[in-house]
Amino acid sequence: MIIVKILLFVFIGLLFSIGMIVPSFAHTTVHVEQYEIEAGWGIEPPVVGIRNDLVLKIIERGENEGSFTGITSAFKNVDATVMFGGASKKIDINSDPKPGYYFSPIIPTKTGTYMVELKGDLHGTLIDIKIPVEDVESTAVLDFPPTSGGGDTDIAALKNAISSLQQDVSKLNSGETKVASDGGVSYDFAIFGLSIAGAAIILAIIALVKRK
Repeated sequence: MIIVKILLFVFIGLLFSIGMIVPSFAHTTVHVEQYEIEAGWGIEPPVVGIRNDLVLKIIERGENEGSFTGITSAFKNVDATVMFGGASKKIDINSDPKPGYYFSPIIPTKTGTYMVELKGDLHGTLIDIKIPVEDVESTAVLDFPPTSGGGDTDIAALKNAISSLQQDVSKLNSGETKVASDGGVSYDFAIFGLSIAGAAIILAIIALVKRK
């Protein structure tokens, strides 16, 4: 039972400390014959209610690695539609000064997954594709000071974990919790596991402080 609790503490600590990891964002790229089409948000992470741009990049790769040609006038005979759930809206595409780059202003009104649908004739190549873009998040990722009570919940969970850990250490030291008689190996393993759990909780506290 004590080993199960140790693993649980480690898991809790990892859940909290994962907030220390910096997320990375990327656009989605699809290939249609010789063309490479990339779609995403101009500002990432995209946040609900904040003006953003759906950006597209349409290129044709060259023979040399890293070389490409931007496709101009790509939307002359291609329609673009933004989709969310069962809702859809045809959008106007603006050309960026850089050849092959395009954008369309949008204010996302709901959190979740959006898709860009492209249909038409791209310089003689028929396309009919749907490209998912980065999920839109709530304003909580940018709110300051935080408006939710999530911090209090995190603190309460940490207090409970620390209290339970202290009880396990006390029982182990007093002999109330039995370990196998194998020359102290089980005891050392239990102490090692509790140390890992304690370290995980410390990391969780650090992560919580960094989010404040």
